Amino acid sequence: MGQIELKGVTKRFGDVEVIPPLDLMIDEGEFVVFVGPSGCGKSTLLRLIAGLEDVSGGHIEIDGADATDLPPAKRSLAMVFQSYALYPHMSVRKNIAFPLKMAKIDPAVAKEKVENAARVLNLGDYLERRPGQLSGGQRQRVAIGRAIVREPAAFLFDEPLSNLDAALRVNMRLEISELHQKLKTTMVYVTHDQVEAMTMADKIVVLRAGHIEQVGSPLELYRSPRNLFVAGFIGSPKMNFIEGAEAAKHDAHTIGIRPEHTLVSATEGRWKGKVTVSEHLGSDTFLHVETEHGLINVRGDGEVSLHAGDTAYLSPDESQLHRFDAQGMAI
Repeated sequence: MGQIELKGVTKRFGDVEVIPPLDLMIDEGEFVVFVGPSGCGKSTLLRLIAGLEDVSGGHIEIDGADATDLPPAKRSLAMVFQSYALYPHMSVRKNIAFPLKMAKIDPAVAKEKVENAARVLNLGDYLERRPGQLSGGQRQRVAIGRAIVREPAAFLFDEPLSNLDAALRVNMRLEISELHQKLKTTMVYVTHDQVEAMTMADKIVVLRAGHIEQVGSPLELYRSPRNLFVAGFIGSPKMNFIEGAEAAKHDAHTIGIRPEHTLVSATEGRWKGKVTVSEHLGSDTFLHVETEHGLINVRGDGEVSLHAGDTAYLSPDESQLHRFDAQGMAI
């Protein structure tokens, strides 16, 4: 259970088409991440799947049945938002149990479901606390617990970590990934953070202006981006792009090289430049080097001793060059 298929799905607000006709298959048990810049349509697409927005055209099928016109409560989907939307006057136990109470589930059965969810989410010691007595990460786990007890065909997450600080984001990222491994339930996750997408997804859907630019596993998108947009969006730090004569040598309009595929030396190399910024992070060193081909970002190991103002020589790994034509498509 949990297969979701979009067939020619379209969304218009008045005369503005925010989602052009779009086809997508989400397989049972997959962790699928919608990623893209702000305004690309990823949250709108999630809300269409959830039934919180009406489609303007096309069909949505859940487990082979047409769900296009079904209300959200009838779609067997559970949504987790970036705002926790917990009831402050209720205990954690009552917050998690609330959808079961609304569905008039037998109290003994509901109690068991709540305690199972609490065990999965390590919330057993907090069931009698109120949301105001919890950390942000714990509150988000309560919101997820409220979704788990419904036993949905799929979970829909709309930027659930965006309100958390950096350390909590990392922890919750791991917890949600572990939860997926435990439950084996389909999860559809929206984020603007490509690091979240790369670390969590089985399959990434890269969106731009409502269009799907590419669908694939994290490594497929990293190794074989279809176009300049995907190449520049996937990977951190982002890929370097070079045009002009240097690209023409490779029969391309633009060549791309990732920072981690560029060797840096203080003595010799293919491109000479001056370090403008040096970021030493311990295990890694990020250099921003101004060259005749523009600013090149380099990711070296923690032993790189170059600093701002130093001369640096860069040598791209030829086997890792990406070539693009004048339309920005990969060659």
